[in-house]
Amino acid sequence: MLMRECGTVRPVMSDSGSSFKLVDVPGGLPLFGHAGIFKKDPLRTMAEWWRRYGDALCFRLGPKTLHLFSHPDLAEEILVRQADRFVKVYDPRRPVGLALVLGNGLVTSSGEVWKRHRRIIQPIFHRARLTAMADRMVQIGEQRIAGWPNQTERPIDIAAEMMALTLEVISHTMFTTSVAHHLDHIGRALRVSLRYAFDSFHNPLHPPTWLPTRRNREFHQVTAFLDGLIYDLIAERRRSGARHDDLLDRLLDARDEETGAGLTDRELRDEALTIFAAGHETTANALAWTWYLLATHPDVKARFHEELDHVLGDKRPTADDLPNLPYTRALFDESLRLFPPAPAIQRKAATETTVGGLTLPAGSVVLIGTYNLHRHPAFWPDPDRLLPERWLKGDRSFSRCAYIPFGAGPRACVGTHFALLEGPLLLALIGQRYDLRLAQERVEPQLMVTLRPKDGILMTRHPRRRLATSAA
Repeated sequence: MLMRECGTVRPVMSDSGSSFKLVDVPGGLPLFGHAGIFKKDPLRTMAEWWRRYGDALCFRLGPKTLHLFSHPDLAEEILVRQADRFVKVYDPRRPVGLALVLGNGLVTSSGEVWKRHRRIIQPIFHRARLTAMADRMVQIGEQRIAGWPNQTERPIDIAAEMMALTLEVISHTMFTTSVAHHLDHIGRALRVSLRYAFDSFHNPLHPPTWLPTRRNREFHQVTAFLDGLIYDLIAERRRSGARHDDLLDRLLDARDEETGAGLTDRELRDEALTIFAAGHETTANALAWTWYLLATHPDVKARFHEELDHVLGDKRPTADDLPNLPYTRALFDESLRLFPPAPAIQRKAATETTVGGLTLPAGSVVLIGTYNLHRHPAFWPDPDRLLPERWLKGDRSFSRCAYIPFGAGPRACVGTHFALLEGPLLLALIGQRYDLRLAQERVEPQLMVTLRPKDGILMTRHPRRRLATSAA
């Protein structure tokens, strides 16, 4: 089988004035390309390639050629200026990657399907509606930490705790239900399915899903569980006829403007599972990384606690308190910069086009290196340091697309405002009551669609104050 070489392109000035040269990463093997080294540690590999070879490079995973772009100008052209020419990489007729798990939902769909479903879902995430959800987020947080073991010196996996907490938040706020009795099963199902999805897209030797391998059987088992969970939720809402004015109601009420037809059961499943999975995964990881950064930066943690004590005292946090907690929000923003939930954004060129002076044939697969963008020394002083203060200067513009933890352009995350409300609120709630301290020597990031802490983050909890507010 022949593999297309990346080649080297003569640098040309882009519309933004930047000149880029496409570099073919050396060291690729016949047939396999760079798959071996990439599979070992995708995040570190892409970061090292970027530092060594620059902002525009390409590499091969088996017969597939990928372009890695790590400059804000390139990101802006792809995600904003030429958004209509760069589509999602998923084909519903031949699902791979996330499409194997989420189907043809908001994250994976393109064209008219995406536009129609975005119109249905967008109003749920309007700021006014989200503010009304803030109290429920805090109540769920109180209930979760009330169930933490009494032995505060016993380490807990804070990453797993944040996953469980944000799962409950998304299930209550979007679907008006609780999944508390399914948390362990859901957590395992999502871990298994997301790892499988990631490998299916990037591993050229990944076996087809129909082969009866151990891993395929495990994948089918967990997806059947997730399907059952979502379909049961839909059936129960239809059976009861209850109205909650939540996301599920909007999906069930949606009608095609021309035909009057509602969403099919499969469309309902895909959108509900997409919001359910994506709506908690990113925030959970962002919170886990924030606790890790606080535990490894005592001066930042001291200022964080000081702000909480000064603004909140013994009062439970509310949405109205957030404008008075600028350091808490800055800390969350800085955590998203250093550990973006989506370290790379994938797109495919629908037609031949030019980006930054580089010609890309139709079908070219592009990765926007968010992790690299957020640490680019041309745009971030001391890029590898935790500096929440950089967000307190009142200038959040930076270079457009130098900071894109939730994407950019028309395909930016529909739940951005939800995450930016939930994250600081839960940080304030937990940080007000506990000092979390690291209980392991090393924490490593792992790219598994999102950026998770490999093997979790063990922490001990040290009470700071006991509030009079009931946690029940």
